[in-house]
Amino acid sequence: MRFGTAVAASLFALAFAAPALAQGTSCANPNALGVSRTVEIDTTGGPGFGFEHYKAYDFLVLKEVVLTFDDGPQVNTTHAILDALAHHCTKATFFSIGKMAAGLPEIIRDVAKAGHTVGTHTWSHLDLSKMKNEADWKAEIEKAVSAVRRAVGGPISPFFRYPYLRDSKETLAHLASRNMAVFSTDIDSFDFKFKADQLVKSVMSKLEKKGKGIILMHDIQPGTAKAVPALLDALKAGGYKVVHMRPKFELTSLAEYDAAIEKDMRGMAAGSDRPMSSVVRTVDDGAKAANPGPVQTVAPAKK
Repeated sequence: MRFGTAVAASLFALAFAAPALAQGTSCANPNALGVSRTVEIDTTGGPGFGFEHYKAYDFLVLKEVVLTFDDGPQVNTTHAILDALAHHCTKATFFSIGKMAAGLPEIIRDVAKAGHTVGTHTWSHLDLSKMKNEADWKAEIEKAVSAVRRAVGGPISPFFRYPYLRDSKETLAHLASRNMAVFSTDIDSFDFKFKADQLVKSVMSKLEKKGKGIILMHDIQPGTAKAVPALLDALKAGGYKVVHMRPKFELTSLAEYDAAIEKDMRGMAAGSDRPMSSVVRTVDDGAKAANPGPVQTVAPAKK
């Protein structure tokens, strides 16, 4: 049994409508970054964003940033980042690896439920610019689409980021044919090289020089998970504003690649949106049953 239409519709609303509501909802943190504005990206023809590689669409104004995270989901770190973003009532875009989403579907589903945008980052993080066989690089792109969409259990965005930020003429043409936008970066955090405090200083220093930009981080990095709360505080203190991206259209997967990932997603077709606590609960503690303690006797009632 696949996800019902009601659940899919709910996830669609969370994934694509929730970010737009973020500006109007109350926030418990009086010093939160929030979302200054939400932009809708028409991905027709595969436009490119991020001035490190693609210089056509400069949609940010001075002091605006877009938060992006690659390579997840991952145990502990992704949820820590989600918590930090929630504390600041702000939104980000997550470029998920297909294999990671297949292995940890409940985490990438939490990303979508929180109203963040979910894009893709290939099936296994291979360098597509070095792959000459069309069937191989196409599978890297399309298996990720199938896996992430299946793991989320609803719509995902036609947003794509190349591993190592290395593209090729052939793969760009394919992404354009699929109406998938390509995202590079303006500010690469190189977060895998820094400790948490150093990371914040590095990102803020780059921002001061450029004034704005799409920030690339990784939600699999423990240092990043530790740094994000302080980074969000620093962005707020520096007068920066967060812009959230969402797509005009959702991304559909291709049947050929849905079938190709079936062995990796086995059992997920019967998934449910109900939390485990409402499905499974302990009604008999075996440890207590094995060691019931001293027997209590009850005196007979007096006649």
